[in-house]
Amino acid sequence: MRLGLILGEVGNGLRRNVSMVISVILVTFISLTFVGAAILLQMQIGQMKGYWYDRAQVAVYMCTSLDTTGNCTQSEATQDQIDAVEAKLKSDALTPYIKKFEYENHEQAYKNFQAQLSDNPIASFVTPETLNESFRVNLIDPTEADILIESLSSMPGVQAVEDQRGYLDRIFAVLNAASYTAIGVAALMLIAAVLLIATTIRLSAFSRRRELGIMRLVGASNRFIQTPFILEGVFAALIGSVLAGLAIVGIVQFFVQGYLTTALQSTTTLVGLGDALVVVPILVVVGAALAAASAGVAISRYLKV
Repeated sequence: MRLGLILGEVGNGLRRNVSMVISVILVTFISLTFVGAAILLQMQIGQMKGYWYDRAQVAVYMCTSLDTTGNCTQSEATQDQIDAVEAKLKSDALTPYIKKFEYENHEQAYKNFQAQLSDNPIASFVTPETLNESFRVNLIDPTEADILIESLSSMPGVQAVEDQRGYLDRIFAVLNAASYTAIGVAALMLIAAVLLIATTIRLSAFSRRRELGIMRLVGASNRFIQTPFILEGVFAALIGSVLAGLAIVGIVQFFVQGYLTTALQSTTTLVGLGDALVVVPILVVVGAALAAASAGVAISRYLKV
């Protein structure tokens, strides 16, 4: 009987404030969708780091006849200089750090360049001789690239030694910036949702002030009076949370796994449906908790007036 009375009050409150309830649902839905997107983006960054950092190489570029940087003096690296670098890579000092390495000559570099930039107009002006021959080194621990850079940079015929993780760091910095932007927008929207829920509850309480007065006169406890209002806020927020969860699942299923996987045609691992299903309960809990807290504070302050 007591539960039925509480649920009846919740239904009455929702019917009286339909427009405000819809506003709460929409604001909660949008804000939690941003929260879910930010969480997924962080998951994606973590997966990409784990995948690409293990495959990141240290590139040892040899001089060409056009180079004037590094140890180059506009003369092609000689075979003796190339052999010296290879011997250094095979030395006892560097072997413990190296998983494997391979040499890329002019023709191989040109073939790879054409495969990657065949649609770029500049590709037609590039010749094999203008591209650096290089050693591509995979390290056991990619964080120890500085050891190779220090050991090989000063050797004759070496133009530069580059840690390719530097390129990845710039990409991840952009992705992190996008993630933090989503978090910032989500935080602002969540604040708006909390304020809107509090306002909705106070308006609902004001519209039922006569009923609340009667309930107080007959001895109803504050908890009994507050519970229907808190449930109203939680109910509206839960609908928004569920919609946000469905949106996240849809984004992963149709955009990430559907479009991006086909468009990128890459071996890079992308977040999947399992990751989305991990995010959904988080969104539901966050939405319900925020709604309960804001509604509880709003009605308790109203009853003290």
